[in-house]
Amino acid sequence: MKKRILAVEDHEENRRLLRDLLTSVGYELIEAVTGEEGLTLVETHVPDLILMDLQLPGLDGYEVTRRIKANTRLRHIPIIAVTSYALSGDEVKALEAGCDAYVSKPFDPEELLAKIREFL
Repeated sequence: MKKRILAVEDHEENRRLLRDLLTSVGYELIEAVTGEEGLTLVETHVPDLILMDLQLPGLDGYEVTRRIKANTRLRHIPIIAVTSYALSGDEVKALEAGCDAYVSKPFDPEELLAKIREFL
């Protein structure tokens, strides 16, 4: 059975890159453009892993992550922050919000796949 990954990412080009990369190695990808949509999709599809942009319109990725991790039915899902936030302290902030790992953009495809495989 294919592993299902939810990508919460507001930029189409980044979603396309993730879509091409992940489907090419056999993952099923679900895509959300906003934090609110991400919350809805995680509850309805219960993915195996979430790739979370932190800078989103409306609810940001930090808040979406906190809400997922506060839900006893969903908190087991690993969340990898994939973000252009790369300042000192941003990784700590993402981990404190509940992210399980942090990858900065632009990401190296092989590094991202390796990080995903760590959790799946």
